[in-house]
Amino acid sequence: MFNLDSYEKHSQWYHQKFPTEELKSAYLKGHLDTKRLTIGKWLQQIFFRSLNPLLINKNHTWLTLGDAYGFDAQYILNSGNRAIASDLDTEFLGIAQKHQIIEDFCVQNAEALSYPENAFDYILCKESYHHFPRPYAALYEMARVVKKGFILMEPQDPVLKMPFLLGLVNIVGAFSDSLSRRLWKNRFSYEPVGNFVYKLSERELEKFAAGLNLPMVAFKKLNPNFYFEGANESMANKRNLKFLSICFKKQMRDLLSKLGIIPAQVLCALVFKTTPDERTLKDLRLAGYQIIKIPSNPFL
Repeated sequence: MFNLDSYEKHSQWYHQKFPTEELKSAYLKGHLDTKRLTIGKWLQQIFFRSLNPLLINKNHTWLTLGDAYGFDAQYILNSGNRAIASDLDTEFLGIAQKHQIIEDFCVQNAEALSYPENAFDYILCKESYHHFPRPYAALYEMARVVKKGFILMEPQDPVLKMPFLLGLVNIVGAFSDSLSRRLWKNRFSYEPVGNFVYKLSERELEKFAAGLNLPMVAFKKLNPNFYFEGANESMANKRNLKFLSICFKKQMRDLLSKLGIIPAQVLCALVFKTTPDERTLKDLRLAGYQIIKIPSNPFL
């Protein structure tokens, strides 16, 4: 089946990019150099700060999925919470453990997790969901294994947030599929590793939560997708014209997204299995999350 081929290709991806242990270690050492704030690190901080409202309580347990380098688990560990990093292949994570980036790791397939129900408080799936060949299977597995909720940080499906373009695509598509594809050029997007880029939408996760009678979802929009080749070497400071250009572009994108003129690049989505306490809800709102309560199924 295709999903088995996909697992194999993804598990080998980082070996092709970093074929030796020396290259893997060199990459991790660059990450550990806290004196050098590169543009790559600065962009990643935009993602990670969205976790902060859930990291105030220091007694939570986390599992990170598709955490190839261990950086996701590291951020959680640095907050004082507990985290296990996981990926389809753990050779990189083994080296990360040697460099004390993470404490523990394991092999996990997000579409068939090996843990029992309610094994962790939270699961973080950051920039990995769009790689999964069967992403809905992963959603149900995450919902099964968490006690409190799971977090997705993924590209947002842009056309669903642009009703005029969506209406135009629907009208044109009724007459010509090829012409509608010209209007919606990234309708079918694929990455070199072999996966279809599965983008998120708010409505999709609302329906998922309602279908399982879950109590709440929360959404935050982000614009961190300004990565370029060399971003991990280029410094994030005001003396760097490249960095200043990215800051300006991000400010403009943030403004246009806030006004609803264009959709944000990334959707940070929280799906709660249990209703958070009032303090957590307040912290989420202060961090810019929109909280949506899902009505209970009246027939259950």
